[in-house]
Amino acid sequence: MNLKKKLRLKFILVILLAVFVGLVSYPKAVKKIPSVYNALNKLKINLGMDLQGGIHLEYKADLSQISAGKKTEAMQSLQDVIERRVNAFGVAEPVIYTTKSGSEERLVVELAGVKDIDQAKQMIKETPFLEFKEEDPNQKTEKIPQEVLDKLNTQKKAKAEKIFKEALNGKDFAQLAKDNSEDPGSKDKGGELGYAKQGSYVPAFDKVVFGPNFKNGTIHPKLIESSFGWHIIKKIGEHGQGKDREVDVAHILFAKATQPTPKKQYIATGLTGKNLKSASVEFQKQGLSEPQVALQFDSQGAKLFSDITKRNLKKQVAIYLDRKIVSAPTVQTEIDNGQAVISGHFTLQEAKDLVKNLNEGALPVPITLISQQSVQASLGQTSLVKNVKAGAIGLAIVIIFIIFYYRFLGLIAAFALIIYTALMITIFKLSNLTPWSITFTLSGIAGFILSIGMAVDANVLIFERTKEELKNERNVASAIEEGFRRAWPSIRDGNYSTIITSIILIGVGTGFVKGFAVVLIIGVLVSMFTAIVLVKIILKFLSGQWMEKRSWLVAGVKAKDKITNKE
Repeated sequence: MNLKKKLRLKFILVILLAVFVGLVSYPKAVKKIPSVYNALNKLKINLGMDLQGGIHLEYKADLSQISAGKKTEAMQSLQDVIERRVNAFGVAEPVIYTTKSGSEERLVVELAGVKDIDQAKQMIKETPFLEFKEEDPNQKTEKIPQEVLDKLNTQKKAKAEKIFKEALNGKDFAQLAKDNSEDPGSKDKGGELGYAKQGSYVPAFDKVVFGPNFKNGTIHPKLIESSFGWHIIKKIGEHGQGKDREVDVAHILFAKATQPTPKKQYIATGLTGKNLKSASVEFQKQGLSEPQVALQFDSQGAKLFSDITKRNLKKQVAIYLDRKIVSAPTVQTEIDNGQAVISGHFTLQEAKDLVKNLNEGALPVPITLISQQSVQASLGQTSLVKNVKAGAIGLAIVIIFIIFYYRFLGLIAAFALIIYTALMITIFKLSNLTPWSITFTLSGIAGFILSIGMAVDANVLIFERTKEELKNERNVASAIEEGFRRAWPSIRDGNYSTIITSIILIGVGTGFVKGFAVVLIIGVLVSMFTAIVLVKIILKFLSGQWMEKRSWLVAGVKAKDKITNKE
């Protein structure tokens, strides 16, 4: 392929690029072609919260169980988890950062475009806080003195004997049960327990109920004592024979006073959701069985879990989700493979939902919502309209000036400037189809408008160099080529300086400053492409003898017909 054909191909590609970016940035141009229009119109620019409104949530992080040296790491881990969680719901460019208020660590979540504040809160809180706790070795339970228990039981038995006599004397048994029984499961039913087979009750109670001489409709002639307390028993009825025999009785219970059952207290082990590698649903055995959630820890979590199980043999290790205990299995052996199981009587769907939430990110520390705000976009929309108008007016003025001052060269530069603007809009829209979606904010608009000026600046440098070469008696084609060559170092160094400064702003700046810097970097790179590549291709393709004869029209400077030795 000769040079002329290569140049023609490059020019065709430039025209195709111009058409493509023009349609993407302004799809209404093909509104009469519904299929194309609908496809292009789906591409939108992501607007930041300052332009479209959204939700501002502020959470307080509970770092009471985290050592001082690991608090920064814990907050960063919390921020990462929330980012993964929000990204899973498809919220474009959420702004999530940590801050401090006095001694409190805070997490701020800003979700642009989300109008339902309850939906936003649910989005965050659905992420469970997973932690493992062990029995507190220093747990102490206060005991009731035995003499106090004996006195209470003496009073209980005396009351039972009094009510027993009233029942034997014909007082309504059901009413006595409702007024006096301490069995919460039967007292409201008049003490009735319903039909049951032999072996269903504690031995002392069972022996009386199924005794051969206990007749229907009678009250047992003795006050019966069991491990639960003292019972007044009345037989209601029976049916069946042998093993199928069932008896229906009612009773009035006077419960014994006993030592309170100590409630286990658990303490943190340091093993939390931040150490979780993966979660999955599994079944304990084939066939009908409840689903359970299998956990796999990372290397640090596996080491922690091994130490926990080693020091808690024959003791319980409690598994908490959102500070509620869901399972407290007894450790039978040391587990050193980094695996654990949550068996919390889940349905299959509940287990799947829990696995989904855990895999998307279990919170490394608990958080509490302390502030919520719905941000309106009215101010942002007004500013957006004003900035767009200012940018359009500025672009028009620049185009008029550059055409007036540089004639034909200015016309080509104006065309390239329009391509540049459309190309930037296209990049913003197409970024939504990639993992690196760009969100447009007011500060981003400022960076965009500034980059337009820098795109013109590159053309000015090129054209001024070209005019100098024309004055030095070069022909037009040679002057244009030399103008690009000599202007390139200045354009390169100036733009590199801008890019370096912008990278520093991204590294140390706040959210709005970062948005400005990102858009500016993209604008600088695209402006170099349009000024150095596109303009050069167009000019070389259109250059010819007509330029030499009308050099005054090219840049306002007459070229010499004769090529000098400066070429």
